[in-house]
Amino acid sequence: MNRLLQSAATKPLLFVAALVPLAHLLWGAIANTLGANPAEALIRGTGDWTLRLLCLTLAVTPLRQATGWHALARLRRMLGLFAFFYGVLHFLCFAWLDMGLDLGAILKDIVKRPFILVGTAALLLMLPLAATSFNRAIKALGAARWQALHRTIYAIALLGLLHFFWMRAGKNDFAEWSVYAVIVAGLLGWRLRTRWRRRGLTPGKP
Repeated sequence: MNRLLQSAATKPLLFVAALVPLAHLLWGAIANTLGANPAEALIRGTGDWTLRLLCLTLAVTPLRQATGWHALARLRRMLGLFAFFYGVLHFLCFAWLDMGLDLGAILKDIVKRPFILVGTAALLLMLPLAATSFNRAIKALGAARWQALHRTIYAIALLGLLHFFWMRAGKNDFAEWSVYAVIVAGLLGWRLRTRWRRRGLTPGKP
């Protein structure tokens, strides 16, 4: 598996695969197959894929350590950048299709509606991660500072969950949200357990 993941074709294939959801949404908009409310479908679809790609990015290290597929690490940067890409598309769909690119109305809606405020905060936190995802940034910041900055992906995932929860609260439909919550909780739990082990602590004990 490591040999397969290290293949020169792996990254191009991942790049194409990550664009398939966008192509599906765009084709649906062109062919008018997104349902009665195409704007909502586009906003929802790009938001869903932002959260899914965040989960995949967070899952790289646990999966790598559990399976020994260390070459997975070379895909993490691309997954994270695509999470940011879909997050930007999600916000742009909201700003354009819901608010008509009216900056005043957009800012007013962000302040007025907590779930939009939380989602915007998550996107803004993703910006420095995307901007420092390159080797030059790692050298400039130093490994320790870079790692500390990129740990905020857990906070971003939690804000994304809260954004999704509040959005679903109006419809009292939490089934899909619960799946993401379990995944993020498991990945965050793994992270905390790993830190406890490195410090020689046992979970639940001082």
